[in-house]
Amino acid sequence: MRVPAHSVCTAIRDDIVAGVYERGGRLTEELLARRYGVSRVPVREALRTLEAEGFVVTRRHAGACVAEPTEQEAADLLEVRTLLEPLAAARAAQRRTDAHLKVLRGLVRLGQERSRSGRGEDLRSLGGWFHETLAQASGSPGLTALLTPLRHKIAWMYVVEPSAASDESWSEHAAIADAVARRDAERARALTAAHVERARTAHRLRPARRDGRVRDSQHAVNTVSLRN
Repeated sequence: MRVPAHSVCTAIRDDIVAGVYERGGRLTEELLARRYGVSRVPVREALRTLEAEGFVVTRRHAGACVAEPTEQEAADLLEVRTLLEPLAAARAAQRRTDAHLKVLRGLVRLGQERSRSGRGEDLRSLGGWFHETLAQASGSPGLTALLTPLRHKIAWMYVVEPSAASDESWSEHAAIADAVARRDAERARALTAAHVERARTAHRLRPARRDGRVRDSQHAVNTVSLRN
């Protein structure tokens, strides 16, 4: 069974973001193929995609390696997010469907419930899904294609203080969803700009691991091969 390259790409990207591979570490096709239970062909394609996204670099005499972004590069990503997220929200207010709105409101309810009950372990994921849905609701594939890897890279480079996923944050999400529901593009833009700017101050650069070890992966993409 041939596993699609995008599935392999997603698995490797998720593991890079999760810190399975340390920054600067080598990513050999043979080891990745064995690790995910696939052939080297989709791995090779996945590495090319990840290089285009900025997660992987190719070095002379070393081959593919996990990228090592500088502090300035990381800071630039947060700045780009402050420009693109409000645009996505404004477009979402103009172009969203009822299905998008249902998902946004459902995520807000779930986020508020988890925040009030102190179950904060997955609030960051819920917040990511909210902004991903907002981008999809913009009706702009190009904008979504920019924002999705941007959020992945920010999650890879930064940790967010727990207070950033508090009741205040989910109140802001609720207000954005309401503006989108009313198709008020300017209010959606302004609320999202304020929300992203406030969240920006809660981001702290994630220290790079230098223990030389590869952690266990949770992203096998071909379990049939792994069982055999």
